[in-house]
Formats: sequence, structure tokens, C-alpha cells
Amino acid sequence: MTRKMKWYRIFAVLLTVAMFVTGCGAQGGSEKAAQSGETDKPAATEAGKEDAAVSEEKTIVTFQTWNPADTGEDCAIHQIISAFEQENPDIEINYVYVDPGSHHEQLKVRLIGGEGPDIYGMSTGANYQEFRDFEEELSSYCSSAWGDEWLSKFYDSCMSSLESDGNYYGIPLGVTYAGYAWADKNMLKEYGLDVPSSYEELLADSKVLRENGQLPLSIGAKDAWLNVDVWMSMANDLNSDKLYSAIEGKTPFTDPELVESFTIWQNCFTEGIFQDGAVGMTLYNDVNDQFQKEGSIPMILNGSWAMNMYTLGDTETHQVFNSDGADHEIFLIDWNNDGKVSPVTSATDVVLCMNKDSKVKEEAFRFMDYLVNEGQDLLVNKYLEYMPSRADMELNVEGLSEDGQEALQVVLDNAAGNVAGDRIIPYPELNNSIGDMLQALAVGQVTPQKAAEQIESVSGTTQR
Repeated sequence: MTRKMKWYRIFAVLLTVAMFVTGCGAQGGSEKAAQSGETDKPAATEAGKEDAAVSEEKTIVTFQTWNPADTGEDCAIHQIISAFEQENPDIEINYVYVDPGSHHEQLKVRLIGGEGPDIYGMSTGANYQEFRDFEEELSSYCSSAWGDEWLSKFYDSCMSSLESDGNYYGIPLGVTYAGYAWADKNMLKEYGLDVPSSYEELLADSKVLRENGQLPLSIGAKDAWLNVDVWMSMANDLNSDKLYSAIEGKTPFTDPELVESFTIWQNCFTEGIFQDGAVGMTLYNDVNDQFQKEGSIPMILNGSWAMNMYTLGDTETHQVFNSDGADHEIFLIDWNNDGKVSPVTSATDVVLCMNKDSKVKEEAFRFMDYLVNEGQDLLVNKYLEYMPSRADMELNVEGLSEDGQEALQVVLDNAAGNVAGDRIIPYPELNNSIGDMLQALAVGQVTPQKAAEQIESVSGTTQR
């Protein structure tokens, strides 16, 4: 049975979800502007009839994603769309934002029903593979736009994660790095503490912070994705080769060093390094708001994407995180106390894919081209939503404070020489099993050995 046949078998179930889905659907080539929601505009005057006729001939391209997010009329994505439409007056972009918890599921419904967007954002790993039947192969578009050596336009680490039997079904909009922690240095100084760099120092600092009624290192442990990020940092600190070998089914998860990584994870809860009640808190917006908008906690676990704290213009972030004299540090941890901090992991974020059933593929790729070039320049150099995916991109972030410049340099230095491997576990069943066991370890339901055995049993039946 092909993947597509499986998709249609579950369509009846997903159709129920579709009844609750909002937003615009499929594209059918050139459409009238009135069909894009402009039906409330007054009738054109005689002087404006010619302009109206031109408007009616615009090709509508629909783009659905969870990121870049719609955060208001002046947010990055709307600036990009506006600039693109000015340069391409024959195209109108219909932007559909769906929250990250619903995006992929809603996208399935629309694509299966033939009502999918022309372009959509996709995460790497399992989702990128599972949506393959709906993804247009993009090599010919890329070579036509950027030349035969177009692959060199992007970092090898990005394109290797998108390659499938010599084909490319997506192009990378940006890169993120996981494994980091963030500290408010001024707050730590209030308790006579410096930024910790090892498990041993974290343990000592946590004791001092707790004695003073303050939270220690905070984690949104309700989020399985964050738990996996942090655990992979621990496992990479112990033995990266074994971690990625286990993910590929070549090394058992019951290997002593991998069991030790589960022990370190559990000890962070039992020994008080992570805050009490962590498993009931999300990173966004529970923990992150406490750090970014309230300034009420000294340390959190979050990735390189949190660099956008330096560029956000909302009042709370500006008055707290970016206030005069603010002093923060992004740092890595030596989880096994061997004198060497852990490496980071990397992932393409977001992958831009084209619906193979789109009726406006040429226009759709023109916008994809714009997104990864002029669009990425804005997303990175003004808003720090990502790190660059383009090797030819000049990094020159606007108006970044000295605090932000130092943090950015840490990210760039580690990106250049301290990346262990891919952040994404590409096998859904295995990834879910690890996430479940990390939750169970956090609340003491299993031992590290039992967790490793359970994950190994799932790994043994995982198709790779």
C-alpha cells in the first residue's frame, strides 16, 4: 500500500477536523481579486476601472505556515509579503497562519482534499518525509533561478537533511540550534552567583537559589519537543556517535552511556536543578514569559531562536529583557562534569515546500525565491527569527545591543565548530517513545534502565 493510499484511508477521520478549520484553501490558477476576500470594496470609478481590471488579473498564491508567525500588521512576514507584491504586481499572496499545534494536521486535511495551499511551511524529519506524496520536486526550479551550482547557495548541513535519493522537495528558510540555556546575569549576581557551566555548578547554584526563595534552572517540561532537545544535549555530551547510532538502530539504547544520559535527565528533577512543577509548565508562554517579559527567574532552557528576544518590540520585552543595563548570557552546560560543555544540535526551520497539485507553480516559486533571499535577509538581520540557511548571506543584524551581539557571537561560534548533528529524530514512533519516557522519568515513574529498555523495544520495531 502506498503512502497516498494510506492518506486517503484516514481522510474520512480527518474530514471531521476540516469542518473546524478556518482560513483559505486550494489554489486554482489566476483568480479574481474579489475571491480573496475583497468583496467589500466599493465599485471602481471610471478613472479606476483600468486599475481594477489589472487587479482582477492577479494570480493568487496561498502560503500556509506556523512560522514565520503572524504577530500583527507590522510583523516580518507581512513586511515581506508587501514588498514582494510591490515588486510583483501580478501576484497576490494569501497568507494563512495556523498555530504550531494545528498546522500539520490541518495541512493534511487540505492536501488530501485537494484544497491545499500552493506553498507551505514544513518541519524537517518525519513530517517532511510523510508529506512526500504532496511535495513538488524543486531541483529544476532552483537551477533555473540560481544556476546549476545552486546547492552551494545553502549550507551543506541544511541541504543534506532535505536530500532524498538525489532529489529536493523543500528549500530551507532558516536554521535553529538547540541545547542552550539562558541566564540573567544581573539576577544571579544578586545571589552571589556566576553563570554555571557544569552540572556540578548547576547543583550548587540551585541550592543557593532555592534557599533564597528563587527558582533554579527552569524548563517547560510539559513540552515533549523541548525535553527531547535537552536530553539530546545530555546524550551528545556523553557520546554523540552512540546517540545517532542508536537513533538509526545500530546501537542499543540500553548502552551504558545512553542509560547515563537518562540518569542525568532524571537527576535534574530529583536533585532540584529543574524547578518544582516543571512537568506542568510549557516553555511558551509559561517559562519564557517569566524570563523575557517579567524578569522574575534567573535561568531557562531555550534554543538559538530565542535570540529574537533582542529584537521584539513589545512593551514588556523592551522594558524587561532589553532595558538599560540588562545583561544576559546564552550558554552551554557540561552535563557529565568532564570539563567540556555539550555540543549543540541543528535543524532547518522552516522548510518551504510546494504543493505538487498547485496550478500556479511558477508564481509560487517566485515567492519561495523571494522568501529565502530578501525575506530571509529581513527575518535574520532585523528580527533574528533564525540563523542563516544561506551560505551567501551577509549577517548584519540591525540595532543589536552589546548584550545581543555577545549572545549572537556565541551562537555563531558554536555553529561553526560545535555541532553534534541533527536536532530532529526522523522516526515518529521512536521520537514519541523517547518523549514519553522522559516525562515518566521526570515524575519518577520509571528508572533510567527501564526507560532505556522501553525505548529500545520501540526502536527494534521502527522502520528506517
